[in-house]
Amino acid sequence: MTTRRQAADQLVDGPQTFADLVELMRHRRLTPSQQRIAAYVLADPEGVAFMTISELASVTNVNEATVVRFATAMGVSGYPGLVRLCRQQLRDEAQLLRRFDSGAALRQPKDANLPAVLQLEQANLARTFARIDGDTFEGARDALATAPRVHVLGLRKCHSVAYLAAYLLGLVRADVMLISPGTGMLVEQLGRIRPGDAMLAVSVHRYSRDTVLGVRHAREVGATCISLTDNASSPLALSSEHTFLVDGSSQSMLRSMTAFTALVQALALEVGRSLGTEARQHLEQEEQLLQQLGVYYQDRE
Repeated sequence: MTTRRQAADQLVDGPQTFADLVELMRHRRLTPSQQRIAAYVLADPEGVAFMTISELASVTNVNEATVVRFATAMGVSGYPGLVRLCRQQLRDEAQLLRRFDSGAALRQPKDANLPAVLQLEQANLARTFARIDGDTFEGARDALATAPRVHVLGLRKCHSVAYLAAYLLGLVRADVMLISPGTGMLVEQLGRIRPGDAMLAVSVHRYSRDTVLGVRHAREVGATCISLTDNASSPLALSSEHTFLVDGSSQSMLRSMTAFTALVQALALEVGRSLGTEARQHLEQEEQLLQQLGVYYQDRE
């Protein structure tokens, strides 16, 4: 079976689409300067589409020659080739929005896309789990199991994944905290992170500023950072000891979070297994408390 890395290497004629370019940036080894350029291109392809080479060099704090070398390394015809792919992405997005606004998708038969969605989600799962490095998984598991406290952060579309991670980890161990900036307590919650703690963060393009800053702060104070994100140039990946690259491909503008959810479940399961009897005791205490508080509905008839 062809891996994503092999597929990227097979683009001998250079990337033909922006998606091809993203694939290359995920898997090519990049210098720190090239990583900054890649991160900017991923974060703002619309801006790059209308930037001069000197403007891109300035915002990424590199020289123009580095931008040219980056474009060459990606297999495009210099900086104009890079701009062309970004502009093509703009056209594709505009076409998708026009199609969405026209209601074309809504006029499809109700079950027309179900097999395609299933196939795409299966592919997202397969690619994500095939990419996981054993050492990375074990390192993340150990950090989540042994840290004095685990902090979980994910916003916007990633909040549901972060909530699930905090909930599942909280079932098998104590001191799991879900960071919720929406309550206006971000500074206070980040201030509770201590050396030796673990931070599990989830974010995808376009990356939430609070999540990026939260991970950087956790790293600075000495916490072990674990990130679930979408590419190697993600600002989360650059600040984390353990990074999982997760596929979220979708037929529409609505990114899939299926593989993120599955990975969170796998991590929580392994944390529970590694803690053994300690996890079992924590689960029993949790169950006793649920019964005492009458959390679950019971039919009295």
